[in-house]
Amino acid sequence: MNWKPRDASAIRRLLLLAAGAILVLAGVSLAALTEHGLIDYQLGAERHGGQVLDLGGDGLEDSQSGAMERVTGQVQVIEAPLDVQFNQQAVAPVLTRHVEMFQWHEVQAGGPPEYELDWEDHPIDSSHFQRPAGHDNPGQFPIQSAQFDAGKVRVGGFVLSSTILHALPGGELITPDMHRLPSNLGASFSVYQNYLITSANPSDPRLGDIRVSWEAVPLQVVTVVGKANGDILVPADHAADGKGYDVEVGDRDLVDIFSDLPVPPRFIWPRRVFSILLAALGVGLLFWYRRDRIDPTFALATGVLVVGAVVGVLWLGSDNGVAAVWIVLAVISAALATWRLRMKQREN
Repeated sequence: MNWKPRDASAIRRLLLLAAGAILVLAGVSLAALTEHGLIDYQLGAERHGGQVLDLGGDGLEDSQSGAMERVTGQVQVIEAPLDVQFNQQAVAPVLTRHVEMFQWHEVQAGGPPEYELDWEDHPIDSSHFQRPAGHDNPGQFPIQSAQFDAGKVRVGGFVLSSTILHALPGGELITPDMHRLPSNLGASFSVYQNYLITSANPSDPRLGDIRVSWEAVPLQVVTVVGKANGDILVPADHAADGKGYDVEVGDRDLVDIFSDLPVPPRFIWPRRVFSILLAALGVGLLFWYRRDRIDPTFALATGVLVVGAVVGVLWLGSDNGVAAVWIVLAVISAALATWRLRMKQREN
């Protein structure tokens, strides 16, 4: 069977058309996948207050006020908290005083109630016992539990707002310092293990004895996500998750902190440029069979037009600002492609 030149030309034309169509489709598909990934990530981020600028340990250097930011680093206490009443202090973000009283409490185990003495952190009203006689509790505590915040706490250069400060995890009992205790309290309390206790015999407390302890949030490496308000990290307003911030121990990635957050696509701009080049090369091949050469300006403009139109439509409703930029770019590219096509027609 003899091939005719006309047959070879037809096959060449079909191959160019097929290759061009495949390249245009590949370019548009790559752009669509990239933008879909970004849109999904943006929608997920909005649930937690907005897209997060990942600063790592760089802190204020690349911060943008008003933006959600992720910072990580060692908790730094600038002004340590002080319990003025007991004159107890610790280098910690938060110092909490716990007060307990040795009281009767009622135990119901299916039969007659039983009564036991134990440390309780709130007054127990014994008048409601089934058998209150012989089980009277003293009533209100003479000293109250309290929480004391450090004057200023930083992570990655940012000062933590009170809400985020109180979200710092962990706590460890600290041994009270009797030397710092005011004299009037020193006469009533003695140190037993990690407690101040009023018992004459701490190992055998009696009804009404008071026990005081202090718990300090440890200094540790944490990851904080919050909105930057100058050099202060605060919760984001009106976040769908009801918080607008998060605090985790250690150096944690965003996908670990927010499990529902999709992984954003990497190399966004290289992928966008590559998708346009693929579409442009495809357009060039689609028109090559007419002129035996590619017009670079027309091909590139048409590639931007095709990709820009698709991407612009995808962003409509999610971010109309981004959509407008892509649509304007597509319109400009359409005008350029039309002008170039007319110029080529005049040349011929």
